[in-house]
Amino acid sequence: MSGQERALLEIEGLTVRRGRDTLLEGVSLAVAPSRVHAIVGPNGAGKSTLLRAVLGLIEFEGAIRCHWRGDGRIGYVPQALAVDRALALTTGEFLALARQKRPVCFGLGAAARARVGELLASVDLAGFERRPLGALSGGERQRVLLANAIDPPPELLVLDEPTSGLDEESSARFEELLVALRHERGATVLLVSHDLGQVRRVADEVTVLERTVRARGRPAEVLAR
Repeated sequence: MSGQERALLEIEGLTVRRGRDTLLEGVSLAVAPSRVHAIVGPNGAGKSTLLRAVLGLIEFEGAIRCHWRGDGRIGYVPQALAVDRALALTTGEFLALARQKRPVCFGLGAAARARVGELLASVDLAGFERRPLGALSGGERQRVLLANAIDPPPELLVLDEPTSGLDEESSARFEELLVALRHERGATVLLVSHDLGQVRRVADEVTVLERTVRARGRPAEVLAR
């Protein structure tokens, strides 16, 4: 991050405790606008805890400062969406839940239907409106979650191991969509990933976390150590 460039997200001295256990201690990092900043570390390092603090879901000590340029919306994609395969909700209805006021059981309005179609096309799932959400593959569901997270466009997109458990082809397609968001829309992304190859391919910066910051910098330099 250049000296003149102000971070979109600044984390300073972040400490999270649970009873007598310290989950994070003195974590400081900055996420530059229009960059993909990856967080890596072993299991139990506090990666998801960091995201929960950023999302305002847990109490913490220290400071998290967001220098928004617009409405400050945060998009979020979890590791997976637990869905009952017998669930009758369609993919189109799922996406319409936040895009129309009337219950989706009464059908989709014209505006919501059009927007849902655009969103599915943007993640290479055109024509999936009537597919039951529970019948989608893991990779398809993650792309639906990504479509939901980027509309309306967020100032910060938070991804918590979004390709964990996906096959190589599904993971590669998700990465392609992420790279497109970065280059075409200037998306700012905070990505937790267990896949160091993925981090090398998509991230601009990386922070190695193990309760505290162990290293940070460009992936090619940090991950080579």
